[in-house]
Amino acid sequence: MPFEIILAPGAVKSLRRLSAHIRADVKDALDVHLRHEPTKVSKSRIKRLRGLSQPQFRLRIGDIRVFYDVAETAVEVLAIIEKAEAQAWLDEEGTPSPGGGPR
Repeated sequence: MPFEIILAPGAVKSLRRLSAHIRADVKDALDVHLRHEPTKVSKSRIKRLRGLSQPQFRLRIGDIRVFYDVAETAVEVLAIIEKAEAQAWLDEEGTPSPGGGPR
């Protein structure tokens, strides 16, 4: 069963700010990687974030990072940001998991 992909308001704004070809790449990657197996971790593409309860995962698309959570039937995209801004976003918006630990 395919997952529903839900974009948070901030992610929608970020997506609109990207150039057309990068926006198309991001939309394609969201559909390919998050629609059917959003929790399937890979060495280069999807990473489970340790030490955080939110966001749970990161999807890499070139220099773009997509942070998202997975529920039973939906993937909630929390942020779509450039690699250079990713750590600052995580420090500000990320929710540490109980017990903490490294990211």
